[in-house]
Amino acid sequence: MNFDPALTPAQTRREFVKALSVSSLAALMANEPRAFGNTKIEHPKATADCCIVLWCAGGMAAPETWDPKRYLPFEVGLEVNKILSTFPAIDTVVDGLKISQGLENCAKIMDRGTVIRSAVQPDLGSILHSRHQYHWHTGYVPPQTVAAPHIGAWMAKVLGPRNPVIPPFINIGQRLEGVGEQEELKAFTTGGFFGSEFGPFNLPFPDDAARSVKPPEGMDAGRFSNRYKAYRKLVDASPHREFMSDYQQQSMLRSMDNAQRLLSSKEKDAFDIALESKETLAAYGESRFGRGCLLARRLVEAGARFIEVTTEYVPFLHWDTHENGHDTLVRMKKEIDAPIAQLVLDLEKRGMLDRTLIVIASEFSRDMMIEGVPGSTAKDQSRAKTDKLAEMKHYGLHRHFTGGTSVVMFGGGVKKGSIYGATADERPLVAVKNPVSIDNLHASIFTAMGISPKTAYDIEKRPFYATVDGKGEAVKELFA
Repeated sequence: MNFDPALTPAQTRREFVKALSVSSLAALMANEPRAFGNTKIEHPKATADCCIVLWCAGGMAAPETWDPKRYLPFEVGLEVNKILSTFPAIDTVVDGLKISQGLENCAKIMDRGTVIRSAVQPDLGSILHSRHQYHWHTGYVPPQTVAAPHIGAWMAKVLGPRNPVIPPFINIGQRLEGVGEQEELKAFTTGGFFGSEFGPFNLPFPDDAARSVKPPEGMDAGRFSNRYKAYRKLVDASPHREFMSDYQQQSMLRSMDNAQRLLSSKEKDAFDIALESKETLAAYGESRFGRGCLLARRLVEAGARFIEVTTEYVPFLHWDTHENGHDTLVRMKKEIDAPIAQLVLDLEKRGMLDRTLIVIASEFSRDMMIEGVPGSTAKDQSRAKTDKLAEMKHYGLHRHFTGGTSVVMFGGGVKKGSIYGATADERPLVAVKNPVSIDNLHASIFTAMGISPKTAYDIEKRPFYATVDGKGEAVKELFA
């Protein structure tokens, strides 16, 4: 489906949601996905058992974080075309590797990981967060004729749980109700055609995660069990049964059974971050993202397979800086810096970092002047349009940039203290060395987890691959 460039972003989003609704319905009607073809896929030897994606939703500007460029301080009258970064670069523990001011804790742990400075995204015509987030999380440009599974669902399906009681795919920090573009968020936060049992266990508020694995307050275990059995019968006899294949219905029932089993297990304590010491809670900070990182560490210890922790996508908030970019990033870097470093150090201390792949990413980067890539016809969505700085709200990177961004990886077999790829030193800041597409980034993540990028399932009588057409290739240079 092509989107009319004459449409406003809001109109384009509505068209996008309509198309996604069709694919979601197709997923409900789909029969059991089966391994495609007669040739047995040879999976690579895994270097990681668990994957944690730390998602900086909204478009984290690489020149303001992991790939600092020429810095110019705020000055009234300064020409914006001269601004590449609004923060100075700082040294890290790795010689020759600098990152941005405000990430001082992360600077101390960069010898444990690799910075990819040449990740690229396609210019999809309409530079919409929803489309690019869908693309990053599923590997497929939306809309598709079927509901594409989240990469976490692929891991849950192909690898199964590490601990049969702990949900293999857990999503922390993102509300799917009561926020802008909620239907678009739901479109990729799903098991897709794999079914409900491979979809995410959603925990929007880490501090309340323990409540999600307990009966409602005032209800004893016996009454709760009876209510669960009654609800299961209702689902089994749903009047909407005709719209759901046998496989999808059974998958939903299995997901309910899995949830019920968790509620009666000792492993449910892993969801209770209040069991941590005051010192540990303080080390991760009070933000939802920081508490989410702490919860992720506990869930890795308990046996989760894939965890995403997000700063949460809400339009025009957090990393979605259409104005006041510099001041907003001061706050956002305070929110992520200590928790990321603490998560890496805690996993290392417990001897788990080598087998846990941590990926820090966002849907695209940002630039002061360019929307999309050079030559793009995408509409400029900045709210701080000016040729010269007149006030502080103009200072920052406010335009969506897809020509080059950064991804950071720790653990899971990746090289330590390494830089891969590069972007230009002057605008346009496109990837100029070893560009890494989303297909190849996903292939690298799947390979680390022991999944072949060529893995495919038969959907609607055609193969659907872990990477588009099975052509994604792992970037071997990322790994030790």
